[in-house]
Amino acid sequence: QVQLVESGGGVVQPGGSLRLSCTASLSNVENYAVTWLRQAPGKEPEAVSCISFRDGSTEYADSVKGRFTISTISRDTVSLQMNTLKPEDAGIYYCTAASPAYYCSGDVWQSYAMEYWGKGTSVTVSS
Repeated sequence: QVQLVESGGGVVQPGGSLRLSCTASLSNVENYAVTWLRQAPGKEPEAVSCISFRDGSTEYADSVKGRFTISTISRDTVSLQMNTLKPEDAGIYYCTAASPAYYCSGDVWQSYAMEYWGKGTSVTVSS
C-alpha cells in the first residue's frame, strides 16, 4: 500500500524557517518523483517544488526560488527546507508522487497529475 507521510509543519514568524519531510513507501521508488504542493485557503493547489528519485533533478516555482530547497535525505525520504518564509507561503503542504520520474523537469512538472497524495501538513506564517 502506497503511503506518503509528511511531517514538520508548524507556526513560524515571517522571515523564519521550517523543514518539511516526506517518507514515501513506493515500490521501485526510483521510478517516481515527488512534488510538494501547497494549498492556501480558498485557492487551488500550487506546485512548489519537485525532485526525482531517479536522478535527483529538481524544479522550483518562481515564488520560492532562492528560499526553498528540496532534497532527498534517504532512499525514500524527501525534505523541503523553507527559509525566509512569507505570509503568502502559508497553507497545507502536501507531499505527492507520480511516475515516470522525468516529469520533474522542463515545463510540465507544475501541471502534471499526481498519483499519490499524503494527508498534508499545515504551515502558518504569522507575526
